[in-house]
Amino acid sequence: MALVRVYPTITLPRLPSNFSLKAKLVVRSCNLQLQMQPNDQHKLVLTVKEQLEKEHHSLPVGRNGRDDEDMILWFLKDRKFSVEEAVSKLTKAIKWRQDFEVSKLTEESVKDAAQTGKAYVHDFLDINDRPVLVVAASKHFPQAQDPADDERLCAFLIEKALTKLPTGKEQMLGIVDLRGFGTENADLKFLTFLFDVFYYYYPKRLAQVLFVDAPFVFKPIWQMVKPLLKSYASLSLSVRVRWFHAIIVKWARDNDPIHEFPLFFGMASEHIADIT
Repeated sequence: MALVRVYPTITLPRLPSNFSLKAKLVVRSCNLQLQMQPNDQHKLVLTVKEQLEKEHHSLPVGRNGRDDEDMILWFLKDRKFSVEEAVSKLTKAIKWRQDFEVSKLTEESVKDAAQTGKAYVHDFLDINDRPVLVVAASKHFPQAQDPADDERLCAFLIEKALTKLPTGKEQMLGIVDLRGFGTENADLKFLTFLFDVFYYYYPKRLAQVLFVDAPFVFKPIWQMVKPLLKSYASLSLSVRVRWFHAIIVKWARDNDPIHEFPLFFGMASEHIADIT
């Protein structure tokens, strides 16, 4: 005997008389920048520019000033095109540049800190055509060196790296050499300054950080730093952090992160962590 399956009757709701079957398909992108047309971006730049002039007229003008449209656009992108957030962050950044006298920093003014060799901008770009900021952590002695000199050197080198950006490139690579690092080189105060600089004043300029040969003594320090770094990451400081061992061998060209980089900075492939 055949079985017959009986389905219950379903009464559909009555549609309103003015209901239309025509529908508009809307595709939403999580990247607002992709949705923005150049004309729309420029309108927002002008809006921010006018608001800065009206509310913060005392801020300097010119390059990296309140009327610098390239700078305004960069901060708008960082703030996902929120005018109010961009104005707030730009105001803070421009005031810092003015108080810190960034425009007056020169090779001569930072020579005392620079001659330690603790940090420098590499002569060559990496394989992605990014400027490379190198830090030799074992040469940093916070107890013996003036913190103000270190902060000036930091700002000067970031500015120098930005001047090396090829057309169409916007970010730099950071390499931290931790060989020989000891507790006497640890400096959480300076790290806090560094995080502030890359979040508030140079947002999204640091694309990636490579740590080379982190010793065991660095691990507890890193555990202290990670929560702080993540708190900035949650505020749109998106930095990829990778760990490598230094190998004193010649490496394949396509694995060399730096064009013609010295052999002692060869990179092995032990990848431990990414933070995004």
